Amino acid sequence: MDTTLVLTQSYVPHRIVTWQRAVTMLFDDKIEVLVSYDTLLRSPSLTIPMPAVVRMLSALRPRRKGVKFSRVNVLSRDGFVCQYCGRNAPPRELTFDHVVPRAQGGRTHWENIVTACIGCNARKGARTPAEARMPLRKQPYRPRELPIANLQVHLGRGIPEAWKDWLVTS
Repeated sequence: MDTTLVLTQSYVPHRIVTWQRAVTMLFDDKIEVLVSYDTLLRSPSLTIPMPAVVRMLSALRPRRKGVKFSRVNVLSRDGFVCQYCGRNAPPRELTFDHVVPRAQGGRTHWENIVTACIGCNARKGARTPAEARMPLRKQPYRPRELPIANLQVHLGRGIPEAWKDWLVTS
């Protein structure tokens, strides 16, 4: 496994980072390691276990501008579901779709981007949903926060065993 689960100071799942980012955060004294994988990370002067679950040592600063616009956050907002056909798919099988296509002046922002499966995105092409006769399941919006549940469900290869005690599973 090449990812690390980051918990807030109060042990709430916050995000997933690469193990490299987790090691950097460790050496910057930003986290403590709670659980490690069996893999050892070696350098000429140091050997440490690869971090699996870490906890932030300081509280998160509140974000003033809401949720950062990113691919994973759009996928999370839309529940990893194509907003045209309703297909639930792993992230590698989903794309961004501009509701108002860039070819028609559409911009890349929260209110104009939805999650689409590859097939629906190709079928819609450079048309609006109305022009393509492909109604949206829900209109895109700027979220105030994202559901942490999506963090648990859509990891492609499943939840690492080392994380299971830290996540609520249904």
